[in-house]
Amino acid sequence: MCGIVGYIGTREATPLLVEGLKRLEYRGYDSAGVAVQNGTGVEVRKTAGKIARLEELLTEMPAPGAVGIAHTRWATHGAPTTPNAHPHIDESGQIALVHNGIIENADALRRELHEVGYEFHTDTDTEVLAHLISMLFEGNLEQAVAATLTQVEGTYGLAVLSALDPGKIVVARHGAPLLLGLAENGERAMFVASDVAAVLGHTRKVVYLDDGELAVLRNDGYELMDLGSLDPSQPPRFIEKEISHVTWDLERIERSGYPHFMLKEIFEQPDTVRNAMRGRVLEEEGTARLGGLHGIFDRLNAAQRIIFTACGTSWHAALVGEYLLEEYARIPVEVEYASEFRYRNPVIPENTVVVAMSQSGETADTLAALREAKKRGATTMGIVNVVGSTIARQTDGGVYTHTGPEIGVASTKAFTGQLTVLSLFALMMARRRGMSILQGREIVAALRELPEKVEELLSAQELVSQIAAQYADHPNFLYLGRGAHFPVALEGALKLKEISYIHAEGYPAAEMKHGPIALIDEEMPVVVLAPNDPVYSKVVSNVEEVKARGGKVIAVVSEGDRVLLEKVDHVITVPSTIEMLQPILTSIPLQILAYDIAVRRGCSVDQPRNLAKSVTVE
Repeated sequence: MCGIVGYIGTREATPLLVEGLKRLEYRGYDSAGVAVQNGTGVEVRKTAGKIARLEELLTEMPAPGAVGIAHTRWATHGAPTTPNAHPHIDESGQIALVHNGIIENADALRRELHEVGYEFHTDTDTEVLAHLISMLFEGNLEQAVAATLTQVEGTYGLAVLSALDPGKIVVARHGAPLLLGLAENGERAMFVASDVAAVLGHTRKVVYLDDGELAVLRNDGYELMDLGSLDPSQPPRFIEKEISHVTWDLERIERSGYPHFMLKEIFEQPDTVRNAMRGRVLEEEGTARLGGLHGIFDRLNAAQRIIFTACGTSWHAALVGEYLLEEYARIPVEVEYASEFRYRNPVIPENTVVVAMSQSGETADTLAALREAKKRGATTMGIVNVVGSTIARQTDGGVYTHTGPEIGVASTKAFTGQLTVLSLFALMMARRRGMSILQGREIVAALRELPEKVEELLSAQELVSQIAAQYADHPNFLYLGRGAHFPVALEGALKLKEISYIHAEGYPAAEMKHGPIALIDEEMPVVVLAPNDPVYSKVVSNVEEVKARGGKVIAVVSEGDRVLLEKVDHVITVPSTIEMLQPILTSIPLQILAYDIAVRRGCSVDQPRNLAKSVTVE
């Protein structure tokens, strides 16, 4: 969601801040701004709209200085207007801050501040923080920030600077990601960002903040301390942290000649599958080795129940995981919306493992659900993409998908990466619970062949593009699937909704006759997932029901299918594989279909309206 970048050093801050903001455009935003400390005061430049408008403003009204903070906003409180854009300043104009998260008691604080004379000029919750810091400031910025945050309820990733205490940036975290970037090659400088992509052009050395931590950045280094220890009467408690080294290249967040990040990431999926499997598949033993789970193997072996908690695309992947684990490992599984999990007093008996799934590892609802599960005594496990993310650090064990940076807001390769890891996890659990070595080796052999099958599937993109051309103007779609392909239908419908703004529904195929069948006519395209699996004949019957009512059917089938070829309007063929791995293949044509329809409709594919890449507020 909102993006934060900060710099303190010896160079001009503004060009570095704008460059960092551009690296964060993929997160989704509606306004942007910078605040720079120039030696005599604080200069703020901000505007509604895209970063290009901010650049135009900075050309007309430069903001020189070597200390600055910047922000891209995704509106929560107040419309996306220039006054509501960040940074926000206090009444004196000497304190500026940027903020990710939500201040839940902002209305109460606003009333109290108004009663003592503070005037508000925006609709945001963040302006409250600027005035509170100003009111509590007594010469030391970090102490004023710490005192302010004792009065705050909610979540924040915060970066603050002040002309009254120059030469520093104060940052703090509770529930919204922040990291520090340490300058390399002898440069006297520090960076702060909400996403490593913003600083990767300048450093690979980062320190991830945890909740309850505050850092003071100067151009010669930083101090990290426990936020709760900043009592003026007591010495602060300083924290030493390991420096993490980012391994992926800046090139991986460039489009590399593709018109959109989404298309690039769709075509990266053969490598997505390879990377998720690399070093984890044991052919002789017919199993998978997931080293990040080493510390909880005993608890996994004793598990009597697994609960997945996730949001959006990760929730769909978890639904596939439910089918895989129950079918192959014979363990009961539930899948919970993370946004509902902690609010419904969940039952977590002994020997329950709770698996938090999130591409970013920072999804606010999933993180809250994880903490609730830990509080109730569950063993916790993470499946995330981002190394060093909060979920990765706070779980008892976990597995990285190694998908690499995913820039397009609509998730594609992250989904197939999650499905690949879930297949490995299901295989490992199944072998530990009685699956024969022969069956395990059969699965391993199919996993080895999977990247080439994905490449084969992508080579047939043009057929899907031709289908997209026929249906781009239709206002409604229905997606049907059974078994593990019901979640794939949900994911296909979500992709279409996200980037083309077409209404689409995913449904279990057999449930169609319990309501949705009333919608079907000659104007209703119906995408049916019908690979060669145990319920294939049932899906064929569902297709007959759609055709009897004039619906247009686009069927995704296994190679060699001749039955549906004669019954449907369009056939998309996917390579044959074992049942466990079919959802990985059947999901990819649905990504391409959504992409091509969105392009034909002239939609903003990589940054669809109202959406954010990493949802860090509830």
